[in-house]
Amino acid sequence: MTLTRFSNNTKLALFCATLGMVSGGVLWIFLRLVREGTRLIWNLIPAQAGSPVWYPVLACGLGGLIIGLFRKKFGDYPESMFEVIGRVKKTGTYPYSKIGIIMIAALLPLIFASSVGPEAGMVGIVVALGCWVKENVSFAGRNTVISSRLGLAVSLSVLFFSPLFGLFSAIEEDELPDELLDEIGRGGSVKSGRIRLMVVYGASICGALGVMFVLNSVFGKSMEGFPSFENAVPGKADLLMTVPYLAIGILLGLFFEKTEHVMDKLSAKLPPVISELTAGLVLGLVSVWVPMVRFSGEEEMGILIRDYADYAPWAMIAMAFLKIVLTCMCIKLGMKGGHFFPLIFAAVCLGYGTSLLIFPLDSSSAVYAAAIVTAATLSSSMGKPLAVTCLLFLCFPVRMGIWIFMAAFIASQAASRKGGKKDAAQ
Repeated sequence: MTLTRFSNNTKLALFCATLGMVSGGVLWIFLRLVREGTRLIWNLIPAQAGSPVWYPVLACGLGGLIIGLFRKKFGDYPESMFEVIGRVKKTGTYPYSKIGIIMIAALLPLIFASSVGPEAGMVGIVVALGCWVKENVSFAGRNTVISSRLGLAVSLSVLFFSPLFGLFSAIEEDELPDELLDEIGRGGSVKSGRIRLMVVYGASICGALGVMFVLNSVFGKSMEGFPSFENAVPGKADLLMTVPYLAIGILLGLFFEKTEHVMDKLSAKLPPVISELTAGLVLGLVSVWVPMVRFSGEEEMGILIRDYADYAPWAMIAMAFLKIVLTCMCIKLGMKGGHFFPLIFAAVCLGYGTSLLIFPLDSSSAVYAAAIVTAATLSSSMGKPLAVTCLLFLCFPVRMGIWIFMAAFIASQAASRKGGKKDAAQ
């Protein structure tokens, strides 16, 4: 019996690794298309035109119009991670026949500089692939759980090249009922179900990251990813500022939530196409004066880290809230995507700006402030302190992990107490 179970688990691991490899390959192609499309629209074309100052208004406005017409014809895609997860939980499947539409719908806002991240569309793509496998490959039937969680784990692992972030994001979702875990364990036990579930997550993530690593090595990176902060050792004065940094990080998370509600009401008043066109024109106009608010924010954060001393503290604080407003506008008015990257960029701006008001040109203090503010902001929105900590290891020094986890845990508890704890999924 034990040997049979071992054999079944081995087959399950190989199957899930294969599925992860296919998903990783598709996501690499998607991210590479984003990179090349962005290069065409924002480097090659404006260079040929002489880089006119009005070009962002034209490009973003045209992008909004194209996105609006596409959504009107093919449907409201890409769906947020919350919507994808909710649909799978409710119906047990996802419309994999529309995977091409989902990819194009996710691609368009990104190449037209919408202030959103790629994770929402990526989760939809992987979940659609998984649902196709579940319903069309005989082996998949009861031997694996192809669900929104698997798509979440694989997508976030690939996007951030962080298996722990993807794994903890899936694990920290609402707990699966014991009956389902027992079914996953094929009648063995709830414990057996948990083990098999970890096999599903782990094998799929490893397969996806393995393919991404190979493709990046052979053809070049599909995306640059997060820049890294220099090492920082907080002094006594920095530690005394921890509570204020926590407070402003939670405040930024609340501002994000409230701005979403406002933009929801605005979107209800605007008809299709006009909504997306409005978002594009506003984004283009604002970005003529503040170019760093375009795109998701990871490359712009690299510029901020390198040149932060050139910015006035109040300018960085204002840019943090402006980025939130534009991100919520883009998401709610139809130039849709995720909010991870923009929220991190906004939180870093706020942390840097606040620190420089108190500790002028102290880079170590600035990094500590950015780490605490970012952890608090993300966790007040996500409610997943372990996942947030693993994510922020990508750009902040690992030795700051205890402070990052502490900030994320406190912020998640504060958010859950006020009833504002949100899924990572927009």
